[in-house]
Amino acid sequence: MSKKKFAKESATIMTEMVLPNDTNTLNNLMGGRLMHWMDIVAAIAAQKHSNRIVVTAAADSISFKQPISLGNVVTLVAKVTRAFNSSMEVYIEVSAEDIPASKKTITHRAFFTFVAVDQNGKPIEVPEVVPETEEELELFDGALRRRQLRLVLAKRMKPEDAKELKSIFNLEITK
Repeated sequence: MSKKKFAKESATIMTEMVLPNDTNTLNNLMGGRLMHWMDIVAAIAAQKHSNRIVVTAAADSISFKQPISLGNVVTLVAKVTRAFNSSMEVYIEVSAEDIPASKKTITHRAFFTFVAVDQNGKPIEVPEVVPETEEELELFDGALRRRQLRLVLAKRMKPEDAKELKSIFNLEITK
């Protein structure tokens, strides 16, 4: 595999203000606009890690638990948590800030997967991720389980081959 890179080297911060054109009829940020911003910030983080063109392969469990209002400032922070052969998992944390009210809330978290490709669109190897902080280590350790879950759900891996998933459920691995 190629050289190693620290997780912090891919850190990307993007800031947007929610304007009228970004909102639904309740004056809240449209989910599609937020997913668009998340895809952009995550792609930039993946490009920083791989120094390659990247394509989105998956977006996991984006839940809309907290609305983001018109006029809020949205900050999206992304970084690569782990790299496999040509794919990278990127963690995104979204916060919304009502600046006049001095109120900032984490509103969304998600994991996106990107694949690095060459000029012909063929997958290409990416550097390993070196986690340093406690949070980076936790995200790195969980990435293999999340990857196996993605592969099982996409029917690209048999459930019985997902050894990391079985370990969290304390299931016996049978041959």
